[in-house]
Amino acid sequence: MPPGQRREQLIDAALEVILERGYARISIEAIARAAGITRPVVYDHFPNLNRLLHAVIEREERISLEQLGQVVPDQPGDQTPAELLTTGVTRFLQAVMNRPATWRIILLPPEGTPPIVRQHVESGREEVLGRIERLVRWSMERSELHQDLDVELTARAIRDWSEQAGRTVLTDPIRYPPERYERFARDFLKVLAPS
Repeated sequence: MPPGQRREQLIDAALEVILERGYARISIEAIARAAGITRPVVYDHFPNLNRLLHAVIEREERISLEQLGQVVPDQPGDQTPAELLTTGVTRFLQAVMNRPATWRIILLPPEGTPPIVRQHVESGREEVLGRIERLVRWSMERSELHQDLDVELTARAIRDWSEQAGRTVLTDPIRYPPERYERFARDFLKVLAPS
């Protein structure tokens, strides 16, 4: 197996072990077993467990932020605020469903999650919050949201609600499919829109 492909396999195996056992019970042996290889092969690509875990965090953070960049763009383009929110909810929940392991680490962190992982997740959450705040201001400037809304609290409500939607899609996708959340987002916007 080419080195790059083997590294990805090992990162996938480490992620699988983390989700099954939590961070406290992860080991090079468990990762090697999950990948169907021996420990020396793991050490050929990662000098120690910490470096492998760091690679997991880096990759999953990069993937999640790329996905969120499509969900919450820096610039709204020619979409209306209503379109932006409803399609954003759908895109986010589809991203969650397409990469459940990535989003489980973020939205349903396993027991014993190290502080460095929590810091990375919180940093990403703050970045997304800033993007949402800019979009809320933009919506208010277009008079598509009430002018007296608290921008920060509205952005936090949207982010927190979206995260909760992601959790329910991960834990109960039959009862809470993305389409149900998209309908709710449309109805919610009608409440926020000026009359």
